[in-house]
Amino acid sequence: MKTTITVTKNDAGQRLDKFLTKTYKQLPMSLLYKAIRKKDIRLNGKRCDAADRLCEGDVIGLFLPDDVLKETAPTYEFMRASKTLDIVYEDEHILLLNKKVGLLVHPDDREFTDTLIFRVQRYLYEKGEYDPTAENSFAPALVNRIDRNTAGIVIAAKTAVALRILNDKLKRREIQKYYQCIVHGSMPKREDTLEGYLEKNEVQNRVYISDKPKEGARTVRTRYRVLAERDGLTLLEIHLLTGRTHQIRAHLASIGHPLLGDGKYGSNTLNKGTGFDKQALCSYRLKFDFTSPADELDYLNGKQFTLDDIWFVDLFYEGKIKK
Repeated sequence: MKTTITVTKNDAGQRLDKFLTKTYKQLPMSLLYKAIRKKDIRLNGKRCDAADRLCEGDVIGLFLPDDVLKETAPTYEFMRASKTLDIVYEDEHILLLNKKVGLLVHPDDREFTDTLIFRVQRYLYEKGEYDPTAENSFAPALVNRIDRNTAGIVIAAKTAVALRILNDKLKRREIQKYYQCIVHGSMPKREDTLEGYLEKNEVQNRVYISDKPKEGARTVRTRYRVLAERDGLTLLEIHLLTGRTHQIRAHLASIGHPLLGDGKYGSNTLNKGTGFDKQALCSYRLKFDFTSPADELDYLNGKQFTLDDIWFVDLFYEGKIKK
């Protein structure tokens, strides 16, 4: 069977082999590379290489078995997700979303359908901004992630260009993330930068912090500032200088100040009677702080977005959290 694919804007920049394996799920890698060698796969009518980078408008010709190229009727799992989304900001390239406690950002082995990413894809599909049939391999994606029981701002990219740029900015630490949280006890200083080494245990789904380097451990830096204290609890603002799994929860617990409601890194005894069975943690402020070119997203540089309603802050100031 012969077919052709025209590369769209959202597919540009990918390697040929990566693009084809995402586009044709039934295409074995062995057949893919054999077809390239035999010129049964061509790029713009010419011999090509698996590592060739695709450009918008490129035409890929494929001479492959029918069972590899056959199309099946599309079924969209994201249409089963809830329509509920709390949108903080939206433009043609990105969405900023206020994720609620209890909602997964991505599917896992316990919840596959109703996740933040599927809600985003359903929203954009129903709005007419995402058509899976018009995309060869791209789908709207999340740039950052936060834990199921942590609330706060999550960035979604509507286009492949936005996703590429923002992933790079996150890696370069040019997106500043601030959290508020409540911890047990009084902090040793009004503000400080905590430094340590984080080791991840995949089997236990938890991390460990130490003050000395270890093989496989990654450096963590967590900046905190005390906002208020009352009733044996402290409200903090956290500036996340590195973004590791469970970093805030584990780092503060490692110095003797676990988050209120955190049973994994804290103590159920400490949390008993407080009414909190989930960590009091919210990613409440986000700033785009680009120090390198951002191309199409340059307009975001210097912009800051803040959540005004943090679910546990009023309870703290009103003295409604009892220990």
